[in-house]
Amino acid sequence: MIRISNLSRHYGEFKAVDDVSFEIQQGEVVGLLGHNGAGKTTIMKIITGFLEATSGTIEVDGLFVGPDTQKIKRRIGYLPENCPAWPEMTVIDYLEYQASLHDIPRKNRLKAVARAIARTALKEKAVQTIQTLSRGYRQRVGVAQAILHNPDIIILDEPTNGLDPTQILQMRELIRELARNSTVILSTHILQEVQAVCDRVLIMRNGKMVVDSHLNDLQSNQKLLVNVNNGNAASYLTTIDGVQAVKNRGDSDGGIYSFILDSSVDRAPDIASAVLDAGDKLYTLQPEKRNLETLFAEVNMVSPAEKEVADA
Repeated sequence: MIRISNLSRHYGEFKAVDDVSFEIQQGEVVGLLGHNGAGKTTIMKIITGFLEATSGTIEVDGLFVGPDTQKIKRRIGYLPENCPAWPEMTVIDYLEYQASLHDIPRKNRLKAVARAIARTALKEKAVQTIQTLSRGYRQRVGVAQAILHNPDIIILDEPTNGLDPTQILQMRELIRELARNSTVILSTHILQEVQAVCDRVLIMRNGKMVVDSHLNDLQSNQKLLVNVNNGNAASYLTTIDGVQAVKNRGDSDGGIYSFILDSSVDRAPDIASAVLDAGDKLYTLQPEKRNLETLFAEVNMVSPAEKEVADA
């Protein structure tokens, strides 16, 4: 559906996006994550044709951004992080105007507007001016304009920004509904939102793509947490068949030492036996849970070399 190859966007010497490549299949819900300045919003703007790439290509079903940008735009619904709107317009007037910009035939516009209002739960606010709406309702107006023309691709930058808990749940349901007929790319700082609605996660760091993983793959535990009373236990834990590596988690806590083993859960009996054979006490032996939060922390951890550069 979408193929991005060697995409880069430079501002002088600064590389906002640096040689990024990935593919997204039809019907996928993909979360694009990264700290501020990681490059995720830049990628969204390039895909939607609001920003030109320095190099690389973006292909959408045989169409390429550049020569076919206008055709691609017609297939995309886009919610920018700060969706522009005319505050003095009513919700229904604004959406009708947006429908005209999307080239929806005049005879179909009211039906398209009514459908978008219903899907985003804006019926009670339809005749109010946008300037009287809360931030959460303005966000819903932005989503409504993005889905007016039933696009094949929906790109949402911070779609739950400003929503209350009930509205967030409604937005999750809407995103799941949209994914039945559309490909959805969303950017958010809320990791729980990605885990709730996405099939796959892409994590950006300093303009580069550092993770491309399906969320189900993160649930496969290949690490074990072992707590024993011997700080030198790594010397024999590394010799156990099926243990690829042993990492000491740090200083002891009340005489208990923690180790992370690269090993599958089915090696747990052998590990327990090895601890007992060594005469040590086994306090904990359990799978190390690796979720999106721990993965995000791992890939965004600053290395000593990077810290020296930052401090210089």
